Amino acid sequence: MSLAPRSGLLRASQESCSVAALDEAFNMSSSASSGESLQEADSTIISQKADVKNYSLMTPAEKLTLCERRTQSLADSEEYDSCIQELVRCLALSRLVHGNEHFAVAQAQSKLAKAYLQYKGWAHQAQEHASQAHEVLRSSQQEERVSCLNCFLTIHQTLGSAALLLGKYPSEAESSFQKAEIVMGDIVAQEAMGKEDRVDIEYEIFTNLARVYQRQGRSENALSQCERALELLQEGAQLSRICCVYRNMAAIEQAQGKLDRAIEHLLQAHSIALSQSPGGLEGAQIAHSLALAYSSTSEPHHNDSAARFFEESISAYRSALGLQDTLTLSAQDDFSHFLLLAGQQERCAEIQRESLAYKKSTFGELSAEVAEALQLIGGVEMTQGQMRHAHRTLKKCLDIQNMLYGPQHKKTKATQRTVDMLSQTPEVGERRKESLHDKRPPFCAVVSSASEVTSSMSNSQQQ
Repeated sequence: MSLAPRSGLLRASQESCSVAALDEAFNMSSSASSGESLQEADSTIISQKADVKNYSLMTPAEKLTLCERRTQSLADSEEYDSCIQELVRCLALSRLVHGNEHFAVAQAQSKLAKAYLQYKGWAHQAQEHASQAHEVLRSSQQEERVSCLNCFLTIHQTLGSAALLLGKYPSEAESSFQKAEIVMGDIVAQEAMGKEDRVDIEYEIFTNLARVYQRQGRSENALSQCERALELLQEGAQLSRICCVYRNMAAIEQAQGKLDRAIEHLLQAHSIALSQSPGGLEGAQIAHSLALAYSSTSEPHHNDSAARFFEESISAYRSALGLQDTLTLSAQDDFSHFLLLAGQQERCAEIQRESLAYKKSTFGELSAEVAEALQLIGGVEMTQGQMRHAHRTLKKCLDIQNMLYGPQHKKTKATQRTVDMLSQTPEVGERRKESLHDKRPPFCAVVSSASEVTSSMSNSQQQ
């Protein structure tokens, strides 16, 4: 007896149940969503109420058409969770209308995979749905060639991006992006894509391949892909993307220890960023990277450049984000460490004192950031011979480290040794004696007066 008909009925039953559940969710979400989005999705629908009322009377094919329109409307309005829900519904309806092996099912599943990755960053789900879409597309009856190529392009890009995000499959990511590039070439040969879309997709492929090669340690290949991206972007003069490519190239060169080359790329990116938005956030980030790069070189004459870019980045961060933003505070910490190594201890401590209140507000009183600030301040005070101040500051740091890490942690132990050493210095020792003396009760509070003693003794004799 064949089991095929029974399994087919079971699959159809499961799909009917899933569509029924989705239909119920549709009615609920429609009652909560605006009528405007439905009017945009289908001009024939007069109002939201009419759409909800008519939905239950629609055929599966009509429901599929409506859901496909709703996905675009929800994506445009950035309602991503609802958009994904609609795409799930589209997949179920596509299977019900066309069968499991139809091109429309592969298309619906590839769109769902892309949405999972693009809107939620869910690489595992994206990888699973894209793989299933690929299997369906390979076994389905061939539709119009360009449609199939576009579907393959979405699948390969999604598989590559998911593998890259998971970080475990660099060879799979490379293979997927290379296949996407081949498919893209076929689409361009068919003259089936506009120039702007072509640039967008090829830019994504080239930059993703650069990331793959960088993770594989193939720096020259990564730089080659960046060069391809730069050449592509020159056509449209897309300055923000050109700036991003230069920053990627700088990161690749710096990872190889080629700081001079990294600085060259960063200076080009910095020039572009300032031409677009002087004092903007991107310029601040690039100036911060330049400061770190200059401070990493062994050339003493680079110190002035490092200090200048640190000050520029901090000023821009403060202007764009505020004094207590994490990026502002991080740049100030990097500048402080640079100043410490450059022998400018007092300025280092000054910056940390200024940022201490903001760190407490941003990270909390008992945070690693506050402890680090106190440690820097205490260290500078100690080098300047202010032992009493250093002891007090480092004692606060020690209390926080004990709370965060425990007494056995290496950071806590190191601070404890410093505090113990400071406790032995004459300045701190005298202060502690004075403090103990100040805490003693008055002599009259401990020893009664002579008259009180005499009175007490006579009373006891009479008794």
